[in-house]
Amino acid sequence: MSMKFSKWTGLGNDFVLVEPGQPVEFGEAFEKEVIRLCDRRFGIGADGVVIVTPASEVPNGIDFEMRIFNADGSEAAMCGNATRCVAKFIRSRGLAKDGSTRVFNLHTKSGLVRPELLDDGRVCVDMGEPRHFLGTIKLTADCYDFTAETVSMGNPHSVIFVDDIEKIQLEKWGSVLEVDRQFPDRCNIEFAQVVSPTQIRMRVWERGCGVTMACGTGSCATHVAARRTGRVGDESDVVLDGGTLHIKYVDGGHVLMTGPAEEVFRGEINILH
Repeated sequence: MSMKFSKWTGLGNDFVLVEPGQPVEFGEAFEKEVIRLCDRRFGIGADGVVIVTPASEVPNGIDFEMRIFNADGSEAAMCGNATRCVAKFIRSRGLAKDGSTRVFNLHTKSGLVRPELLDDGRVCVDMGEPRHFLGTIKLTADCYDFTAETVSMGNPHSVIFVDDIEKIQLEKWGSVLEVDRQFPDRCNIEFAQVVSPTQIRMRVWERGCGVTMACGTGSCATHVAARRTGRVGDESDVVLDGGTLHIKYVDGGHVLMTGPAEEVFRGEINILH
C-alpha cells in the first residue's frame, strides 16, 4: 500500500504532511512507520509527520484537527513551525470551504491555535497564552550547572540564557537535560544569547527529535522567558540555525509568532502497515 505525501519546511524544521484522503490508522504500527518515514537515510527524512483532518463537529468547515508525531514516533502536543506549514497546506489544497479564508482555527492536543496567512507570504500564528510550568529551576549536565526559566507553550520548555552560544555543546548537553528527573515527560531545551533588546540568538534540542534548525514553540518560550526576566521588550527577532522568527508578547496576553513556511516537494511512498 502506498501513501501520498508532501514535504514542508519552516526554517529548516521539516515535516511530512499526509495528503488529504490518505488512510491513517493510529497505533503502534503507525508510530513505527513515522520513525521510518522520518529517517534521513532510509525514508523521506523529516523532524516529524503531521496529519490534518477537518474538524467535523465545527459547522463552518474551516476548522481542522492537527496531530504531530516526532521523529521517534512519539506524539507532540504542539509545534509552531508545523502550524505555519499546515496553514499553507490547507490553503494550497483547497481544504477550507471558503477559498478566501486567511485565518484558520487549528485544534491540537494542547488546545487551539490560529494561524493567519499574510500578504508577504509569511504566516502569523496566535499561539495563545504562555502557561506556568516549573518556574526558575537548576539543571546539571556534564558537571556544568545551569539556571533555566521554564515556560509551557502547550509543550514544556526550559530556556537557559548564556553569554556565548557558540560555546554551548548542544548535542552533548541537550540529550542529558531533556530527560532530567524534573521532567517526567521530557522537555525541550533552549540555549539563548540575548544579542540586543530586540534580538535573541537561540539553539534548540527538541524532545523526540534532537537538535533541530528551528523550533516555533521554543522561540515563543525563549522570548517569553526573556521578556519576563527583563532582557527584551514586547517584541524580538529570535535567530535560529535555520532563520529568524518574529515574536511578540505583551505580559498577560497572547504570544504571536511570525515566520515563513514552504512546500519542498510532493511524492508517494510505500508504507508497511
